[in-house]
Amino acid sequence: MVDDLSSAGRRRAGRGAGRRGTRAARRDERRAAILAAALEEFAARGFAATRLDDVARRAGVAKGTIYLHFRDKESLFQELVRAMLSPLVGTIEAAALRDLPIRAVVEMIVDLFVNEIYGTRRKDVIRLIIAEGSRFPKLAEVYYREVIARVLPVMRARLTLAVERGELPHAALARFPQLLVAPALVAIIWNALFGRLAPLDVRELMRAHLDVLFGARSATWAAAASRSHCSQPSCSPPATLEKSRPFRAGSRPS
Repeated sequence: MVDDLSSAGRRRAGRGAGRRGTRAARRDERRAAILAAALEEFAARGFAATRLDDVARRAGVAKGTIYLHFRDKESLFQELVRAMLSPLVGTIEAAALRDLPIRAVVEMIVDLFVNEIYGTRRKDVIRLIIAEGSRFPKLAEVYYREVIARVLPVMRARLTLAVERGELPHAALARFPQLLVAPALVAIIWNALFGRLAPLDVRELMRAHLDVLFGARSATWAAAASRSHCSQPSCSPPATLEKSRPFRAGSRPS
């Protein structure tokens, strides 16, 4: 009798846990649908013109459902920034940047930008920040906190170390790490405005920028390889920056 009651209790507990798991999964799915719809609406209309009614219609939920997940349109946009860009920032923060020649570090960050930002819908978030950040300062602030304030110190520290090691001839890049990413912003703005008339090859633009900063790759790589104790002329640096997982709207940054 006692065993029967215990078994029945376990079955009820199991069913209850299953229902809670199903509810949580549905909640996550709705959140993901809202974020995906918000990205589409913000990219098409801009932040100011986007209405939560439009987001709800695209997501296939009632407008009130949005408020169960997000306080308002601004908090929805802020979560979009966190979900899409914070994992990439974490990849840079976690990379063993001290162990590689400075050009290898910058090349990997360039590849991360081209493949994981410019080559995805993440670029639309950055374009929105550029277009509307001055009108909506809190949007710019959340991007600054989530991205710039985390990446800039990492890059400044590594560039300063490069100066101390003799990898860079002067401290200009260490003082102004923004110089490294300036062409990336130019590429986003250019192709948004003029891409249909004169599309810009973003990867080639970034590689040309590196040649301007560090000299032709063939001339600098041998010296960099020597400093990193590479015995073979054809050696290449380890893939310290792992490929970021693809963005799924609604996923939380790790």
